Amino acid sequence: MSVLLSVTMQLSKLRAGAGERGQSTAEYALVLVGVGTIAMLIIAWTAKTNRVGQLLDAVFKSLTGLVA
Repeated sequence: MSVLLSVTMQLSKLRAGAGERGQSTAEYALVLVGVGTIAMLIIAWTAKTNRVGQLLDAVFKSLTGLVA
């Protein structure tokens, strides 16, 4: 996420014009929409495949093995 924002910030600095303030805001909004879309796709994938549950189960078993 930070890579996309830094690229957008560099592009907006290159276009340092007085009338382009709204353009920078639109670019930030588009980056946020893109990042949100990717996050939603990842969440949907993990919910469908139960990967997060498996990961948490493995971590919990590992932790309980250390305590016992």
